[in-house]
Amino acid sequence: MSALGHFRSTVALVTLLSLVPSMAGAETAGKLPYAEAGATNKRGDACFSTENTNAAVHLLSGFLEIWTPRTPFVDAGVEAPANGDCPAVAKTDWDGIPFSPTDGRIVNQAVHDANIAYVVKVTRVRMAEQDLAVYLDDRRGKNASIVDGLGPLTDAWKAGSKQTTTITEVAADAITVKYEDKGNNRGAGSKADLEAKTEANPDMGLAVDFIKAASEEASTEPAKRYFKYARPYRWSEHVAVLPTLEPAKSGKPAEDGGFPSGHTAEGWRDALAMAYLVPQRFQEMLARATEMGDSRILAGMHSPLDVMGGRVLATAQVAYNLNKPGNADLKRDAYAQTQAWLATKTGVQDTDELFVLAHSASPEEDRFAEHDANQAYVRDRLSYGFQPIHAVDQPARVPKGAEVLLETRLPYLDAEQRREVLRTTAIASGYPLLDDAEGYGRLNIFAAADGYGAFDQDVTVAMDAAKGGFNALDTWRNDIGGRGGLVKRGEGTLALAGINTYAGETRVEEGALVAGSPSAVGTGSLSVGNGNLVVAASDALLIDGDFSQEDKGSLAVTLGEGTAGHLIVKGSAKLAGRLVVNLPEDYAPKAGEKIELIKASSVSGTFGAVEIEGHKASVEYGPSGVTLTIDG
Repeated sequence: MSALGHFRSTVALVTLLSLVPSMAGAETAGKLPYAEAGATNKRGDACFSTENTNAAVHLLSGFLEIWTPRTPFVDAGVEAPANGDCPAVAKTDWDGIPFSPTDGRIVNQAVHDANIAYVVKVTRVRMAEQDLAVYLDDRRGKNASIVDGLGPLTDAWKAGSKQTTTITEVAADAITVKYEDKGNNRGAGSKADLEAKTEANPDMGLAVDFIKAASEEASTEPAKRYFKYARPYRWSEHVAVLPTLEPAKSGKPAEDGGFPSGHTAEGWRDALAMAYLVPQRFQEMLARATEMGDSRILAGMHSPLDVMGGRVLATAQVAYNLNKPGNADLKRDAYAQTQAWLATKTGVQDTDELFVLAHSASPEEDRFAEHDANQAYVRDRLSYGFQPIHAVDQPARVPKGAEVLLETRLPYLDAEQRREVLRTTAIASGYPLLDDAEGYGRLNIFAAADGYGAFDQDVTVAMDAAKGGFNALDTWRNDIGGRGGLVKRGEGTLALAGINTYAGETRVEEGALVAGSPSAVGTGSLSVGNGNLVVAASDALLIDGDFSQEDKGSLAVTLGEGTAGHLIVKGSAKLAGRLVVNLPEDYAPKAGEKIELIKASSVSGTFGAVEIEGHKASVEYGPSGVTLTIDG
């Protein structure tokens, strides 16, 4: 049978299987979300060899708009015998060499050319100081590489996981180059492993088990064997492969497809799992996974589309595994074990101190120390500068089960709220490969860790401070838009640090809300009930609507130079409760100095109590303002 005839037979089979319940497993991938169809990601099985029957291939099928293999089957380097009513899939004659008669077809020449040109460019300007990192990311166990994303917690993790690697450095002139890491990569699990020559690990064995579980049924090989897209150095002789990696090139092009990148996928899978266990370094681990993918391009081994595909597939695979009912206990126990071990090993008292320690290193010591730099680095590499090929204004979709990725980072939100966070922080539509049917390609999980991107309806956040960690204190850094508002409940503290434009009311019913920017509370009204408003902006807090504070409410402001700590209210201000004024050490107002603390269109009521540490002060209430006078 010809390849075209075989393809038509497979399509007919898929149609038939949809009518036969007992055979439904062979056609699930094209109809079910990856969270349910992940087990179809196989090679060598005739029932899971096409776009519509293999979950990984289906997820990445947007690549077919760029490149179409001549034989659309998972068939490179492998044969799949007939399986029940699924006809056999013969081994392809693809030779892995671009432009040969056995090759596929470039569908979008502009995107393909840009993809390879990017590799040519970056490998030609690769700096010498990048060579070692690129080499290590290629040859070392992937987990043994990405573990340094934990920054100040890296050594404690290595000690607890019993992680080893035999590839730690290479001389600048490459006098000695190793190609096989004989370490244990992720470390030792909770049970002895004779094959890996590891003993049972009582310290963080469950964490190692968890990371391995996140990669079950998670190979990139079926997709590679389907798409059959050559590595960049085979497309262009101008790609400058890292010299120390020349001996690592595969001598079997027909079994060495470039799309998607396996290194990238494994790095992302492990990073997402470790971010789940150590949410104190959640975004830093995602930045490290991004770096792993980027190093594959700098090495000349992969293209941007290869790396993007690896990230998308890995994200789906981790969500699939973390949603398995059989992993529920492991998730809980591995998280608890990891947090307890890291706290004990580093000598901190609780998760709050662990967070502080996790961010205590300088940029010179921790290359992921700066949030904004990490944010820009990750954002730029989600789409790698490709121009959109579809409409850019399509609504975002959130894959089934993807909210599990944020369980420990945003523990005070419920599952549906975490889905909204993922939806409102997704990148724009239209980029090559990324408009998959489920929405994995557009997820920006780094941004999602900074909270909502929009309140499209009123959002209620309840933070139980007694649970500690992010339940007690968290910061949303995103610029939040939307028509909805925010209700803050629970005794925990939530800080808003973005340039926010959401239109609904902000109400502090319990706990504390920290206004960390002049536009923190959007463009609506602000009310403080049985809670605390903390103004920590570097300039005046702008309230476009009305401001009101009830008897049990508290307003705490930190004054500084200019209008720092002031309130400017376009509407009315209704006052009650307590006012607390803080002065930073470097700000010393003179006796008799008057500070117009609140400006409003009208002012009614007074504060029941006023406190200012280290000074005596009096408060004067006018028809449109509140003035603080330093008495001494």
